[in-house]
Amino acid sequence: MTALDKSRLIGVIGAGAMGAGIAQVAAQAGHIVKLYDNRVGAAAAAIELVEKQLSRLVERKKFTAEQVQKIVSNLQVASSLNDFKETGLVIEAIVENVDVKQSVFSELESICASTCIFASNTSSISITRLAAGMSHPERFVGMHFFNPAPIMKLVEVVSGLVTSPEVAKTIYQTAAEWGKMPVYAASTPGFIVNRVARPFYAESLRMKQEQVADCATLDSLIRDSGGFRMGPFELTDLIGHDVNYAVTCSVFDSYYGDFRFQPSLIQKDLVDAGYLGRKSGEGFYSYHEGATKPEPSILASTNTASVLCVAMGDLGVLSGLVTRLLGAGIGVDVGPVSSHNFLKIGAATLALTDGRMASERANSEQLENLVLIDLALDYQKTTHVALSRAHTTTDQAFQKVVDCLASIGINVSEVEDSPGLVVMRTVAMLANEASDAVLNGVSSVDGVDTAMKYGVNYPKGPLAWADHIGVKYIQKVLNALQHSYGEDRYRASLLIKRLAEQGRNFHE
Repeated sequence: MTALDKSRLIGVIGAGAMGAGIAQVAAQAGHIVKLYDNRVGAAAAAIELVEKQLSRLVERKKFTAEQVQKIVSNLQVASSLNDFKETGLVIEAIVENVDVKQSVFSELESICASTCIFASNTSSISITRLAAGMSHPERFVGMHFFNPAPIMKLVEVVSGLVTSPEVAKTIYQTAAEWGKMPVYAASTPGFIVNRVARPFYAESLRMKQEQVADCATLDSLIRDSGGFRMGPFELTDLIGHDVNYAVTCSVFDSYYGDFRFQPSLIQKDLVDAGYLGRKSGEGFYSYHEGATKPEPSILASTNTASVLCVAMGDLGVLSGLVTRLLGAGIGVDVGPVSSHNFLKIGAATLALTDGRMASERANSEQLENLVLIDLALDYQKTTHVALSRAHTTTDQAFQKVVDCLASIGINVSEVEDSPGLVVMRTVAMLANEASDAVLNGVSSVDGVDTAMKYGVNYPKGPLAWADHIGVKYIQKVLNALQHSYGEDRYRASLLIKRLAEQGRNFHE
């Protein structure tokens, strides 16, 4: 099957932000689009708003006036659902209510041709459930855009139990023709993005609850060390805690209380208090006039004196830090062959976190002055990392590590001695959930990574990141987390175990 021909009429139901955005995307691709909303004047107002927004882009030379005129001329108001009689595709973007949606599609089936494809932009309702009761459920598919639809590239093409593969292929090709990055997904709770993204919020919420670090420090580490666009606390403040908490509860309930998706009591308190984030003026941060955002906790450097560094064993991803030290003129000797993998900085032993707490690892491996460093997206560029230390590590040894990192432009935040630190723990859990999504046939390896990169702007797909760190290393981190907490929440995915035993990566 190929993409819908540009001559085919597209119908969009719902003239809110998503519906109007989807209509704009289809119109920009060259289709005539009929936009319907049961609120009087809503569709016309939405088209006017699209025109205003596009006109601003003319001023910024993103479009020409002629292009805007053509796009707007492709947008038409539908007076009723009867105007969709000649459509080749109808996309619904209305309230997240099963009964309302099913009623709309039931009416559409009596109006549209038998070749018309019906799609829902739902982010949380089962496509199989929505199609139940339709005369032709095989032509019903999920077409989940992300807000704002004209800008965000991802479209999840979601197949229900009886969705025709040919229909899914047509929607996939159509989304690609519209300039999007489509991915196939099965109709399971949360689809890809809303399922795989849960640990991004959940792990930081748990670290805050355990007083590993404050919100500003955790946000900064996730951004500056992890490479994410926003930290979890500022992002949930932006999304709205009522919305984010509701999605988490929905996924948790849909998976029969699987504790991987357990909601946070901290976030529940915010919702109960009406502290919903930016829209209410208060969340994890204050947004009232005159309020200032707190700064992350950064350790002071006492000096920049050079110190002897010795690389021991295979440093893996931490070798990027050695490259940075050498580039700054700091000598790094190669030590004797060792069963341990770490970097000696003065009297301190600096090692990449493997999921164990620093004191636990120091006791187990008899390492003196052990300091653990968190994962960074790129040690050659990062400006901020987290460190933790064993209870036996001296202040002098720890400070030498802080000074050494400061001398190459890396700020340090000390966090409580906790399993997996901050970025490593988050990435390992994202990779674990992504792995389970692949294992359970929700999407492919490439599909999951594409979805997370283009749907929520992750710096790397979580499975590509697992390959970079090493699948066996990710398994080690997860095993350590599960050992520390004794909870099923941190169980390693069977697919991670399988690949680790086979010495393989996800992307092969």
